[in-house]
Amino acid sequence: MFLALWLILAGVNTADLPAGVVAVAAAVWASLRLMPPAALRLSTLGIARLAARFPLEALLAGIDVARRALAPRLPLRPGFVTCPSRLPTGTAREAFLMFMALLPGTVPCDASDDGELLVHCVDVVQPIAAQMIRDEARFMRAMRDG
Repeated sequence: MFLALWLILAGVNTADLPAGVVAVAAAVWASLRLMPPAALRLSTLGIARLAARFPLEALLAGIDVARRALAPRLPLRPGFVTCPSRLPTGTAREAFLMFMALLPGTVPCDASDDGELLVHCVDVVQPIAAQMIRDEARFMRAMRDG
């Protein structure tokens, strides 16, 4: 993957190939050193279920954010909400946070070692923590049911 990225960015030029090989070797070393491979059990069915729900949830969240931004009568109460998390610190939690950042209206900002997630949202009165707990449970099933 690093070599493909190098070739896309630098182009295919034989004169640059030795530098590319050194850069790719350094990138692979740094990648393995900074984030060693972790054994994740993934469920194809669980991931399919998670992915099937995502477009509808993203559409509904996007419509809600657009309505709040364009209709002055609807409340726009941005702020931060803390949510509990059962995922341990690591790759699985980071993947979940990246997944949740794709939904309009909520942006995970911080995750502590004691399991608290800090989420920025457009309306702090909405049940953001409950939604995060449900989505995390779905995400964990997709990871465990392998």
